[in-house]
Amino acid sequence: MDFKKIVYFFLIVIPIVALGEIFHFLTPTLALGLAAVGLIPLAGLLGEATEELAIHTGPRIGGLLNATLGNAAELIITIVALQKGLVELVKASITGSILGNLLLILGASLLLGGLKNGTQHFDRRVTGLAATQMTLAIIALAIPTLFVRSIGDASNVLTLSKEVGAVMILLYGLYLVYSFTHESEAPHVETGIDHNEPHVAKWTVPVASGILVAATLGVVFLSEVLVGSVEEVVAAWGLSEFFLGIILIPLVGNVAEHLVGVTAAYKNKMELSLAISLGSSMQIALFVAPLLVFISLFVGPGPMNLVFTNFELIALAASSIIATFASQDGESNWLEGAQLLAVYVMFAFGFFFI
Repeated sequence: MDFKKIVYFFLIVIPIVALGEIFHFLTPTLALGLAAVGLIPLAGLLGEATEELAIHTGPRIGGLLNATLGNAAELIITIVALQKGLVELVKASITGSILGNLLLILGASLLLGGLKNGTQHFDRRVTGLAATQMTLAIIALAIPTLFVRSIGDASNVLTLSKEVGAVMILLYGLYLVYSFTHESEAPHVETGIDHNEPHVAKWTVPVASGILVAATLGVVFLSEVLVGSVEEVVAAWGLSEFFLGIILIPLVGNVAEHLVGVTAAYKNKMELSLAISLGSSMQIALFVAPLLVFISLFVGPGPMNLVFTNFELIALAASSIIATFASQDGESNWLEGAQLLAVYVMFAFGFFFI
């Protein structure tokens, strides 16, 4: 089954949403649902266009492109949300993205890959450095929250968030440098590229660039629709803005990349699958989250800090620990995948009641 063709079929909803915005015949719930569905193939096109450009530009510049644009769709959605003042939605989406990659996607990969191929093996070096980076990222994300909880004074938390964010971005940059200069010792930062198979570009540079621009504009448009419908949907369905940020936004922005990771595990390419799930979560934690702190200074009604709820911090720490345990021995099985999925579902239940 060609998952890409199925995903790209949903591009048909984009003109429907556009007409709905012009003639106002969509309810807020339907507008949000269709916008979410339309964002899925656009996120896939963003990733595929980036990978095509990476083939033309060579491994180092291509790796930088993939590392920078790997979560472009979700970044655009969150910037639009910041412009509308939905700061809690944005911070929830950061938590949800990390949890989704470490528990939901890694869990689904281990489960399906294990059921299909039995016990699967991979190089422990692929996960070791990434696991260390994720632990450092969780510590960094926790510092502003622990500061507020301990001191009880939030007057300096924005300054602290900016300082911590700058260090996080620096650390992510150092990780990229190390990855590009020690390719045999570090997991690849590229997402969705299998380095064990030769790659031939399907698109020329102008075509790939054009698709990248068009997909980006499409993501901006659908993000405006989705975020603009959030408040009315929250009021109509009794859901919290926080819950939508935790569950919906991360899935919409990353589902195409997630399908690549799960499919890779099903094909017994566990190193690629792990690089996608661990690499994406690391990028969100060390690059996207602190970058949004600085972007919020220029867009929206107010700045964003890195203060999270206690339950979010517990969930982030627990997901990092259990993902490390599941991947540190160089082999995986379907039971470990089921365990990760069970933890994700239990946390989702908890977030529903917050």
